[in-house]
Amino acid sequence: MGTVAQRRRARKLIQAKADLEFYRAAEKAIVGGAQQYSEGSRSVSKASLAAIQSKIDELEDIIDAFEYPGGRFQRVVPLG
Repeated sequence: MGTVAQRRRARKLIQAKADLEFYRAAEKAIVGGAQQYSEGSRSVSKASLAAIQSKIDELEDIIDAFEYPGGRFQRVVPLG
C-alpha cells in the first residue's frame, strides 16, 4: 500500500491536479468574458485574473515536483 509519506504525497498530487483543473477552468471562463467562476464552494472573480494565473503557475510547479522529482530535464552522459 505504501508508506504514510507516499500516501500523503499521492493525496497532495491528486489535490494539486484538481485545483489546477479548477483554476484553468476559471481562467478560461474569465478570459472568455465571465465576471466570476464558481464550482461547488469555490469562487473566483475577474478582478483576480492575475492571481488565478499565478496560482496556475504555482500548481504546475508543484505537480512537476511530484511527477519529476529529479527535475524535468536531466543531463545524460554517454559511457564510452
